[in-house]
Amino acid sequence: MAKTDQPDDLRYAETHEWVRVDGDEATIGISDYAQDELGDVVYLDLPWDASGSRDFKAGERFGDIESVKATSELFIPVSGALIAVNNTLQSTPELVNSQPYGDGWMLRVRLSDPAEVAKLMDAAAYTEFLKTAGH
Repeated sequence: MAKTDQPDDLRYAETHEWVRVDGDEATIGISDYAQDELGDVVYLDLPWDASGSRDFKAGERFGDIESVKATSELFIPVSGALIAVNNTLQSTPELVNSQPYGDGWMLRVRLSDPAEVAKLMDAAAYTEFLKTAGH
């Protein structure tokens, strides 16, 4: 397994998405491990028009990520109303590789069930998950 970074201030899903909570808002992206496994990201299919009221349920597919190696589905780890999409990724999807926890974020939602965040793994648990799940 390549050495990847798992910041302590985030929560992680088994599907390798991360969540950063600020008040009642959650920012979502994919982990350093996930981008490393995918290789060079070349395209993202996200709900680009965040102006409509779109609600997601935890575990629901919210898009696809395409790399030079594969296309993978993206799953939202928490329920909430979509409030922002990182439109910069339309023209520079490689930000997911270079800054997975920074400018490579994907969505922002207003949490509908903040208790779901506690069900996600912390950084230590996610690191163990990567080791024990054969990743």
